[in-house]
Amino acid sequence: MRKICLTLPTNRACAPMVTALGAEAAYAAAHFGVEVHLLVLDSSGPDAFAAHARAARALTEVPGVVVHHLDEAAQRAFLRQAVERSGLPKGELLLDLMLPARLSYGACTNRAFLIAAALGCDSVHRRDSDSSYQVLDGETVFPVHHELTSLGRRAGDAAPGVTETALDPAHADKPVVLVGSSFIGELSVDIGEILALDPAVYHDVVSLWAPAAWPQEEKRALVEESFKGAGTEPFTGDRAVLTLVDPMRVDMCNIAFHQVHERVPLPPATDTIGSDYFLLHVVYHGTLPGVLHNRNIVNFYTGERRTDPGFHAYQTRFTKFFLSMLHLNHVYAGLARAGSSLLDERYGVRAGRVAELVRASTRLDTAENEDRLDVIERSYRKLGGRYAEFAAALPARRRRLIDEARSDMEDFALLIDAWGALVGASAGTDVPRLEPRAPRQER
Repeated sequence: MRKICLTLPTNRACAPMVTALGAEAAYAAAHFGVEVHLLVLDSSGPDAFAAHARAARALTEVPGVVVHHLDEAAQRAFLRQAVERSGLPKGELLLDLMLPARLSYGACTNRAFLIAAALGCDSVHRRDSDSSYQVLDGETVFPVHHELTSLGRRAGDAAPGVTETALDPAHADKPVVLVGSSFIGELSVDIGEILALDPAVYHDVVSLWAPAAWPQEEKRALVEESFKGAGTEPFTGDRAVLTLVDPMRVDMCNIAFHQVHERVPLPPATDTIGSDYFLLHVVYHGTLPGVLHNRNIVNFYTGERRTDPGFHAYQTRFTKFFLSMLHLNHVYAGLARAGSSLLDERYGVRAGRVAELVRASTRLDTAENEDRLDVIERSYRKLGGRYAEFAAALPARRRRLIDEARSDMEDFALLIDAWGALVGASAGTDVPRLEPRAPRQER
C-alpha cells in the first residue's frame, strides 16, 4: 500500500487544525486507498502540547491513518539516530542544523522529510498551524484531493486528472513532483499595517526582495503581487493545471512533494521568513512538472505577533528574509541558467550542482545588503512607533545580520552535501506512533 506523510509543524496552540488535519487524512485514506502517516512536529509549550496530544489521540482509530505526535525531544532522538547511522562527519553540527535552538521554517520541514523517509512514505504533504480549510456546500475542500490525483505520476499520464494542460510535451515522461496551491485571507507576511500607514514605504520595503539590478517597473510588478496569495476569492469549483509551477503561485501551507525532497533539503536558516520556499525554485527551473490547483487554504494571523516581543521577533525574520535574497537571487539565476541540466537521466535533481551554486553565493559582495538595511532603517523611522524602535536598534545589529545571512548559506551547502546520506540513514529509523487508548475495564 502506498504511504504518504501529511505533516503539520507547529510552535503554537492549534488543536483545531490538528483535528482538521485528521479529517483530511481520513479523506485521503478513504478516497485514495493510501496509508496516511499524520505527523505533528510540535515545538509548542506544555499547555498547547497537551491540547494537541488530546486532539491527535482522538485520530488514532481512523481507518488508514497512523498518528505521530513528536515533541522536540522525540525529534532530536530520531535525528541523532539518523545522523549516527549516516556516519557523516560534523554530526553535532548537522544535528543543530536539523533542530536549531532558534526558529527555522526550513529546518522543521526538513525534519518532516527525513521522518517521511523513515516511514517509507512516497510523498510529503505540508500544512501550517495558522491555517484552515475552505468549505463548499457543507463539504470541506481538502488540497490532498489534487495532490494524490497527480503526485508521482508520469506527467503524460496525469493529464486526465486535471482541467487544463499547459505543459510542453517534451516534459511528458518526467514525474509530477510538486502539487500545490496558495491561500486566501490575510497576507502571508504580516505587513498590511505598513501598507495602511504609508504605501510608498510599503513599496520601498517590499521591493527589497528583488535583485538590485531590476528596473523599477519590474520591482513595482513584484510588489503588486507579493504576499497576496490567491486574494480573497472563495472556492467555487475545481481548477487544476498541469504545468511548470511558478513559485509565486503556491504557498508552503498548501504543498506536496514527491522525490525532489529526498535529493535537496530546504535552507536551515534561522529567524528568516521564506527560507522554506527553495524547492519550488528547484522544481520550476529544473523543468520538473507540477500541478497548480485552486483548493486554497485560508490564512489567518495569530495574536502573538501583535505583541511587542512578537512584533520585534517577526520584523527580524522579515529583515533577514531580505538579506537572504542577496544569496538566493544569485542561486535562482544559476538554477534558471542550468535548466534541465539540473536533472540526471532519471529526472532526479543533481544535488551537487545546487550545492555549488549555494556555495558560490557565499562569496558575493555584501554591499547590496548594506543598502537593504539602509532602506529598512530609513523607512521604518518614517513609520514611527514600534517600527521606529526597531529601526533604532538596527545599527548595532547590522554586521551580525549580514554575516548570519552568509553563514546560513554556508550551512545550507553543507547540508545539501550530507542530505543523500541522511535520507538513506533515516530509512528504517524508528519513529514513535500514538496508539489508541486501551478500553477501560469494567469492575
